[in-house]
Amino acid sequence: METSKKRSECPLSCSLDVFGDKWSLLIIRDLIFYKKGTYNDFLKSEEGIATNILASRLKALEENGIIEKSAHPESKAKILYRLSKKGIDLLPIIVEIYIWSDKYFSMPLEIKQIIKEAKKDKDKFVKQITKELKSQ
Repeated sequence: METSKKRSECPLSCSLDVFGDKWSLLIIRDLIFYKKGTYNDFLKSEEGIATNILASRLKALEENGIIEKSAHPESKAKILYRLSKKGIDLLPIIVEIYIWSDKYFSMPLEIKQIIKEAKKDKDKFVKQITKELKSQ
């Protein structure tokens, strides 16, 4: 499902229309690497997203088929978010951004460890994370 309005036919521009702002990418990161899945989980991220922005980005990501929501297994009051197949397909791009960032920015040890694993065998790393995400 494609609901974003395109600015142009450029593939990069079209992609950025779907997931290109920092908050959307951070939500995707949290789903991939930090196993976050609820609204409150995302609010606790260190970047400090505002509630209205979070609600807006979650809605946009869902409308664009990047995430899916379902009932939380432990609480009827909570919604559980997870990446769709389309969202999981972003994993190799996110890994490349992590590797690029490691080259130019200092990283906490925990993130350096993720990057080290990714660099060792990128295909194996992506397959393992993909398998984990699909089983959620």
